[in-house]
Amino acid sequence: MKFVSTRGSAPSLSFADTVLTGLASDGGLYVPETLPKFSREEIASMAGLDYEQLAFRIIQPFVGDDLSDEELSGIIGRSYKHFRHKAIAPLVQTDTNEWVLELFHGPTLAFKDFALQFLGQLFDHLLKKRGERVVVMGATSGDTGSAAIEGCRHCDNIDIFILHPHNRVSEVQRRQMTTVQSDNVFNIALEGNFDDCQNMVKASFADQSFLPDGRRLVAVNSINWARIMAQIVYYFYAALRLGAPDKTVNFSVPTGNFGDIFAGYLARQMGLPIDQLIIATNANDILHRCISGNDHTPKPLVHSLSPSMDIMVSSNFERLLFDLYGRDGASVAELLADRSQPMHLSESALGKAREVFSSSRVDDKRTVEVIGETFSSCEYLLDPHTAIGVEAARQVRHSTEQPMVCLSTAHPAKFPDAVAQALPEKEIPLPSHMQDLWQREERFKVLPNNLSQVHDYMATMLSEGS
Repeated sequence: MKFVSTRGSAPSLSFADTVLTGLASDGGLYVPETLPKFSREEIASMAGLDYEQLAFRIIQPFVGDDLSDEELSGIIGRSYKHFRHKAIAPLVQTDTNEWVLELFHGPTLAFKDFALQFLGQLFDHLLKKRGERVVVMGATSGDTGSAAIEGCRHCDNIDIFILHPHNRVSEVQRRQMTTVQSDNVFNIALEGNFDDCQNMVKASFADQSFLPDGRRLVAVNSINWARIMAQIVYYFYAALRLGAPDKTVNFSVPTGNFGDIFAGYLARQMGLPIDQLIIATNANDILHRCISGNDHTPKPLVHSLSPSMDIMVSSNFERLLFDLYGRDGASVAELLADRSQPMHLSESALGKAREVFSSSRVDDKRTVEVIGETFSSCEYLLDPHTAIGVEAARQVRHSTEQPMVCLSTAHPAKFPDAVAQALPEKEIPLPSHMQDLWQREERFKVLPNNLSQVHDYMATMLSEGS
């Protein structure tokens, strides 16, 4: 299978080269040239598979000849062996025909583990084959960083630098990143917001001259196709357990960077019966404004109780735009020429989006109320991001007869401040493998929002380690 850029002028790549490239040379994101499709009968035949077996069935068509079946199976097995629940992604019912898909049973208690445990294993395998050492650089609004570090810290051929916005992630999120003492892990606290971190990563990929000779950057953010691919699996997994393909199953997804919900869109395109995908946003509601009113105007970023969604420039929305504009890379490049300016979709593109996507905005006050109300009604504890997904589903779902799955993106213990506002008497202990998190030594570097200073720091650390 070949992969092409959303902006149309970068060379097409194999699966392995796509994974190790990340951002395309024309500034676009890689997507499959063609998408594998499953028939109703093929989907029905997947019903009895466990998570790892299903992951193999979904991922294998994308891989082609770059990995043998044995190699892919081994990578998948190693990726999910440290998850704390045998189901990997269990479903919990919270209301009539309403379900929460728990995606926080991985090592860092967030849905990012599904993709980044897989990506770390994939990196390690491909780099060993090629005898190459690379530099992973990523930006995080909270959860991606710790999941990427956990996925890559054991990799012999990787040095990893993660940028997070200084004082704008929860303390649990920060400590999960900064207490990893591996020699190949470097944390940068950038004096800015997540969009500043993300812009710096993109600028670094565009000009890698600051790196030592023989080194290159590799992406762990959801600009990396392998992350999106790995996330498609749990949409199939949840839907199959709720009766697909005989039943249509819909999903509500708390989202900031659009990667998680784009995986659901791809699952639908591949044959999974989904009528509605709900984009659930917090006060940073550019995606909701775009879908509901064709208003994609950037606004100042708001610091919220759901920090992983505090994003105004949603990178993966570009992948959807590529489809909405008939896979015309030139049109996408023109549309995104200046992301700081308002963007308006054509009537045709907006109509296509609305056939699949609905959206809603949930503020901090309502988020706290939903946490309290849900615990009161069924003694189920939501983290603030998941609460936004649940509330958005209740606001805009089309049908109460079709199952609605709300993606639970993080364990509530990662966001004790939000939970405490809803349930002041409720204590949320960290899982046993993180009980000593508050005693672990932290290590990170605070740097200004200045590209040359970040590059100088990275070059110094890489030179000292070589």
